Amino acid sequence: MNHPHTNNSTAPEGTPAIELEHIGLAFGKNVVHRDICLSVMPGEGVTILGPSGTGKTLILKMIAGLLKPTHGSVKVFGRAIVGLDEDDLTEVRADIGMLFQGAALFDSLTVYENISYPLIEAGERRTEILRAEVARLLQVIALPGIEEKYPPELSGGQKKRVALARALARRPRILLFDEPTTGLDPSATKLIDDLIVQLRQEMGVTTMAVTHDIESARRISNRWVLINKGRVLADGPTQEVSQHSQDVQRFISGRWVEGE
Repeated sequence: MNHPHTNNSTAPEGTPAIELEHIGLAFGKNVVHRDICLSVMPGEGVTILGPSGTGKTLILKMIAGLLKPTHGSVKVFGRAIVGLDEDDLTEVRADIGMLFQGAALFDSLTVYENISYPLIEAGERRTEILRAEVARLLQVIALPGIEEKYPPELSGGQKKRVALARALARRPRILLFDEPTTGLDPSATKLIDDLIVQLRQEMGVTTMAVTHDIESARRISNRWVLINKGRVLADGPTQEVSQHSQDVQRFISGRWVEGE
């Protein structure tokens, strides 16, 4: 599964994969984030935790350049992305794969057409290359040979895995997951979790997930960040913060009171 990354920027050694500096985000009078600071090194696996409505998914959208913060800076491999034009943003996004909750597949396209879509968009037209890449990606997600199936023929867990293959098509160095296992049964959930860990261990991909599934968060990440009321309340290795942060303990044991 090892492969050379095709779109490496030449960031110096030791450059964080993701850097959020004093991020604020407001929609009119509704302030979502006040001062979010976060630095993620290449190959880390981070889960963002927090009560509903704290803007966790919006953090992923800012990293992907889909949303601009009201103030502060977002850097991807050392490159400041706030204020970049569409062309430059497209270049940055080639390094980022996204699996959002509603990242639905195109029902009218085959699995092959769904997965090859980002490659064709990026300019690849050679059928033999596309076929080989799709076959490779289906191996990665452990669903070989389903090229000609259509999404409605797949289970929820299989659809999620195909969406993951599509997110991997451009060999990103960062993968963002929004509720990757919502609605899946325990065995499908464990499959997705294992894949996320495998991508990090075997390909060195940096992963950042937002999930309400604490068991899944334990499996897929080596670092937890708890946010509430627009600030980071706890940030550290999973074991450490789940043992030593009272905020994290209250949150994961369900003793958190909304509006605290």
